[in-house]
Amino acid sequence: MFERFTKDARAVVLGAVDHAERSRAAMVDEEHLLLALLDREAGRAAFALDALGLAEQRGSMERSLAEAHRRGGLSRADAEALSGLGIDLTEIVSRGEEVHGVGALESGREDGKGDGKKKVRGGRWAGHRPFAPGAKQLLAQSLRVALAHRHRHIGDEHLLLALTARPGVAAEVLADHGVTYMAVERVLWGGEGQAKAG
Repeated sequence: MFERFTKDARAVVLGAVDHAERSRAAMVDEEHLLLALLDREAGRAAFALDALGLAEQRGSMERSLAEAHRRGGLSRADAEALSGLGIDLTEIVSRGEEVHGVGALESGREDGKGDGKKKVRGGRWAGHRPFAPGAKQLLAQSLRVALAHRHRHIGDEHLLLALTARPGVAAEVLADHGVTYMAVERVLWGGEGQAKAG
């Protein structure tokens, strides 16, 4: 499928891998793809994000993503569902951090110690970063989005649309900042006659 990606979409995927490596995450996830999209200064997704006023909101988005990681990668919708069962996620995070330190519940660490790398012979570190299941599903959904728009190639705009369409932390953070599927479509194509790919 990667051969169908445009140059801009490939740059986003490679940027996501770089974000995962810098944060020492065990896997590349949807949030890394979002951060890579935010890094871009060129491409259709960058145009849409800029038109929706996201350039000046990056810090706020990064804080929202960090807070979700502190909750173990759970979205607010997940926290509300747990609350409905009588489970207070805020209390769990607080108690876990009292005992094990700040960030104890952060998701995505390969060894639980935060280095995200495996030791190999000779004491060297190897840092291969596979894609998490959610990130793989996002890439597949970007193909469906492209096909729904009758586009032959997957662009960074299709990655952005797929991020907004999938439930989870990345879509929640985007929506909190005014970036929804319909808003992106409206900026890119006027929103007329476009189907949501799911």
